[in-house]
Amino acid sequence: MEITSSRMGRLLDAIAAVYRQLGFDQTCGKDAVFEQLVTARIIEPTSKQDASRVLAEAGVRALSYRTVKRRLPSYAKPEWRNRLSGACAAAAQIGPSALVLYDVTTLWFETDTGDGFREPGFSKERRLDPQITVGLLTDATGMPLMIDAFEGNRAETKTMIPLVQRFVAAHGIAGVTVIADAGMMSEANLAEVENAGWSFVIGGKLPEVPYVISQWQRANPDAELADETALTQPMIMGPKTNQRRRTTIYQYKTDRARRTLHGIDQQVAKAEKAVAGQAAIKRNRFVTLTGGSRAVNRDLETKARMLAGWKPYITNLDADPSWVIGAYHQLWRIEHAFRMSKHDLRARPVYHHKRESIDAHLAVVFAALAISHRIEAQTAWTIKKFVRALRRYRTIKINTGSHTLTAEAPLPDDGRQALAAIHHGAH
Repeated sequence: MEITSSRMGRLLDAIAAVYRQLGFDQTCGKDAVFEQLVTARIIEPTSKQDASRVLAEAGVRALSYRTVKRRLPSYAKPEWRNRLSGACAAAAQIGPSALVLYDVTTLWFETDTGDGFREPGFSKERRLDPQITVGLLTDATGMPLMIDAFEGNRAETKTMIPLVQRFVAAHGIAGVTVIADAGMMSEANLAEVENAGWSFVIGGKLPEVPYVISQWQRANPDAELADETALTQPMIMGPKTNQRRRTTIYQYKTDRARRTLHGIDQQVAKAEKAVAGQAAIKRNRFVTLTGGSRAVNRDLETKARMLAGWKPYITNLDADPSWVIGAYHQLWRIEHAFRMSKHDLRARPVYHHKRESIDAHLAVVFAALAISHRIEAQTAWTIKKFVRALRRYRTIKINTGSHTLTAEAPLPDDGRQALAAIHHGAH
């Protein structure tokens, strides 16, 4: 008897099913090369040239590398990436109004000199190498909606508006609520968001004790704050020539206060030892040096203890505080998406040097990220666990001479349930 084929049937069929659920087959005009590159990226992230090996091991007859190279420029075009974005927006059921999460990361290159696109800049990995800045837009569940690359030396705050504008223009979105970390939103950004008719929710900082918190503490000197207490304060923000009305919501969390107070206790104890000459003076915000004398800054300690447990959220929406806070705390989903892209899908374009090939690479990573997100949502497994669990189950075809037999090793119960969830999603 002759084995005529052996493939990772369960894994390949599941990835193909989700590829079609997201509409990528129609969006990409049934482009076999793109589907193969995306599939290989999910199974084992590697170079485009080595993808043929990954596919061969999976039991797929890969197209030639010459064909891959010929197709790559098409994937770098904005029209191609907009079609992928549109498929994801449709799968996420984005309507005329959309709540979107935004964040950036940096991807570095093993080269010494910049080229205008790959440039040294602020690195999240604290590297000095040339890099690019990558902006990602997702829906509230972490479903990727659009990705774009920017010069490595461009400020993070100058990446968000262009990407959101491109998303809105490509898909006819009328209203947008952007959720972002405070570092993404300069005052100029906030003004541009409002000028465009969009809404926002961002996290803020507490350099001083806000009026509404000090008022509450004066009115309730002996009261113990309840967990998740929220205080609201209308604010006038921006320069005098362009002031805006916004709302800041201050939320108190008991667990956050406990952790912060523990840190303050440790820092104050070190400061007291340093002031007493029992320890070397190191970087400590509670030590004040005046001429040759040193002292513990008790005013700063009092302020820090008053602010322990509080976090501000700034918005231009007239919305319930619990909704605003809940929306902001969905940012962990985009952080998870970035971790998945950088670690499970190895998004760093190690083998690419030109802008065109980098953009094509990010298009493949974007599609793989969308499929991985959908698989994780449907199965409650990480994509790493899903691939590792299913890749060892092969579908084998045997030629007996007069018949062709198909043999498969039985799946464990959790594997069957995971596949059932995926295939059920196709209906």
